[in-house]
Amino acid sequence: MSTPYLDIHNATVYRGENRVLTQFNLRFFRGESTCILGPNGAGKSTLLKLLTRELYPVVNDGTYVKIDGSETAVIWELRKKIGLVSHDLQAGYDAHVSGRQVVMSGLFGTIGIHGHLEVTDEHQVKTSDAIAQFGLQDLEGRRYWHLSTGQQRKFLLARAMVHQPGILVLDEPTNGLDLKASHELLLQLQALAQSGTTLLLATHHIYEILPEIQRVVLLREGQVMADGDKAQLITSQSLSQLYQTPLTVEQRNGFYQVFPANYE
Repeated sequence: MSTPYLDIHNATVYRGENRVLTQFNLRFFRGESTCILGPNGAGKSTLLKLLTRELYPVVNDGTYVKIDGSETAVIWELRKKIGLVSHDLQAGYDAHVSGRQVVMSGLFGTIGIHGHLEVTDEHQVKTSDAIAQFGLQDLEGRRYWHLSTGQQRKFLLARAMVHQPGILVLDEPTNGLDLKASHELLLQLQALAQSGTTLLLATHHIYEILPEIQRVVLLREGQVMADGDKAQLITSQSLSQLYQTPLTVEQRNGFYQVFPANYE
C-alpha cells in the first residue's frame, strides 16, 4: 500500500480550551476521494487543520501526524501539493483585493498580494490559466466585495488549483451558496475528481457527496463512528445514528439526499 498523504496516530487536539479529538487515528490515501461526514462540532474542521498545519496535536509518546510520511513537512511544499477551499480562508480576504489577486495569492501561500512579493511572468501565466480553467475571465478584475458569495468561492477554487495540486481539501464548500451556485460548484468539483484530483471533503451536507467519492468517514463527537465504502455507510440507519434523529436516505444518479423519517 502507498504511503498515506495524511496519517494521524493517537492524536489529541485542542481548539482553545476545548478538547476536540482524543487519541484519534485515521489515514488518507491518494486516489481515494473521501468524505468526512458529521454534525456540527464533530471535529471535521479540526481534522482538516491537522493536514494544513493550522493545528498540531498534544505532544505525547506514540503520537504523530505525518504528511507523506513526514512529521516535519514544510508548509510551503504542502501548499504546492494540497489545495484548500474553506469559509475561514474566504473570510480572510480584504474586501478591496481583486479576483485575480485572490488566485495569484495561492502561488505564494498568502492571503492577498503584498508589496514585497516578486510577481514573475510565470506567476502571471499560471494565474491566467487557473482563471480560464474555471471560466472567471470576465470577473478577474472585480473587487472581492463586488463578487457574490458563489463567485468568491469559485475564485478560491481557482486559487486552490493554481499549483495543480494532486489533493483538494474542501470544508463545506457550498455553505452559504444558493442552489444554482451550489450546483455549478459541485459540477466543477466533479470534473476535477474525474481528471484525477483526490478530494478530501468535510461536510454535514449530504448532497455534497459526489458520485466520485468512494470512501466515507462518519465522525461524531471527535470519534470515528464508521469508516468504509460510501454505499455501505450512506444509509437511513447509519445517518439516523450519526445525527441522532430519524432520517430517510434516497439516492439518485449517484447523489444522495436525506429527509425526515416517516413517523407513522
